[in-house]
Amino acid sequence: MSYSKRRGSNLLVPRRLSAQMSSSYESGSATGSRARNWNPSGAGPNAAATHNLGLQRRRARDAVRNDPWALTATTRWVSNVIGTGIQPYPQHPDPKVRLLLKELWADWVPESDADGKLDFYGQSALACRAIFQDGEILGRLRIRRPQDRLSVPLQLQLIEGDQLPIERSFSLPNGGEVINGVEFDAIGRRTFFHMWRRHPGEYRRNVTDQDIVRVPAEQVLHAYPVLRPGQVRGVTALATVLLRLKSIDNLDDAVMYRQEVSNLFAGFITKLDPDADPNNPLTGETDGYEIDDDGTPLVSMEPGTMQELAPGESVTFSSPPDAGDNYEGFMRQQLMGAFASVGVPYEIATGDLRGISDRTLRVVVNEFHRLIEQYQWHCVIHQFCRPVWAAWIDALALSGAIPMPDFHRRRREWLRVLWVPQGWPYFNPVQDVQADKELVRSGFASRSSIILKKGDDPDHVAAEIRADNEAADAEGFVFDSDPRHTTSAGKAAGSDGGGGPDPLNQ
Repeated sequence: MSYSKRRGSNLLVPRRLSAQMSSSYESGSATGSRARNWNPSGAGPNAAATHNLGLQRRRARDAVRNDPWALTATTRWVSNVIGTGIQPYPQHPDPKVRLLLKELWADWVPESDADGKLDFYGQSALACRAIFQDGEILGRLRIRRPQDRLSVPLQLQLIEGDQLPIERSFSLPNGGEVINGVEFDAIGRRTFFHMWRRHPGEYRRNVTDQDIVRVPAEQVLHAYPVLRPGQVRGVTALATVLLRLKSIDNLDDAVMYRQEVSNLFAGFITKLDPDADPNNPLTGETDGYEIDDDGTPLVSMEPGTMQELAPGESVTFSSPPDAGDNYEGFMRQQLMGAFASVGVPYEIATGDLRGISDRTLRVVVNEFHRLIEQYQWHCVIHQFCRPVWAAWIDALALSGAIPMPDFHRRRREWLRVLWVPQGWPYFNPVQDVQADKELVRSGFASRSSIILKKGDDPDHVAAEIRADNEAADAEGFVFDSDPRHTTSAGKAAGSDGGGGPDPLNQ
């Protein structure tokens, strides 16, 4: 039986069956004008992610520095993912312990930054920005001494992914391997991170002291969006749109320059007498008036310029083309595609709400919030916030700041925590509040869940309500917003509207 090699693959099949094995899917065809030249890379998750990764990062940072749309996409993404901060709410079974943990965490938040410039929530925003712009962020957990007088002896140092060398990949004698700077043991667990002591892009007088340090994996945070199984390094979110943004920026600059030139309408004057006075034809003055080698007066190109010409030449006016009627629609379409590529709706990024109704905008915002929540829980909370809390609890136990009896057996109780992002603002406050109230009254949701959805602490809200009620009772105040005394309709609580007891006269 004779065999033939299938086009686009190394598979040998019998010639009799070759004609019957054409792809059932159009995307798998190797023939036709659309598919013949489409032969994409088959690189694995790490080869695909790290190929020219340094160049992609440099271009992404340059775009954020110089392109307003790249900066806008980054800013909008960080503000929606982090906001004022993703806060932890301990889930320890003892209410007193929960309160104590919240107080200690609040004391530690301003002390968290090893560089002393941000609090923990500011570091979270900076980490989210790096993940979006660079593709990943590294964090070094540093245990501190008691002499440092921190509420909990732990600090976090953020490090750019450039300090994790991409080119460092090799096998180890123990059966493990190093993949793009990350060391794995024989069963695939991360054990060490091979990191430069300093950022390789910084200028230093002495470059001979730069070497690589193996940092234990339990001391390092490494957060990045995992797009393929087995992926070790992250890729910038702007990777799919950098060239488009560059083209848009170049086009916009060209149109702006063309419009600038079109405003320099210039008139030209022809002298009939070659022996005429070479002075300024408009003012008759020569002071400050540049004369060409042949005696022709020259004037710089400015709006309203009148330029003198040599004898025999005619009068003409410049008329460069304008931007065109379809320029605005074209730019809008290009920006919609650019922002869609990074997950930020065009309307949110630009504030352009022309032709969009409130109902449509609500659908757009809800889909965006769903994408943000997925990113919060799968990337930021799981890879960044959760390891920080675990390290914080361990440092707290080592410091002895509070009694933690039998900690080694009951560590899971201390590690249980609920991370709550900042709540979304109400789209329609009256309708949204009424909907939340109906959910609670019908038993479909609890008051605590509604409070958590807003990003607040139910225990803290309950304590505030209790304190307000006690203060109002002590002063004899009765407010129509107090459900203990009045209903939502303004009637006395417990009254049928027929002249029941008046709480104001009791």
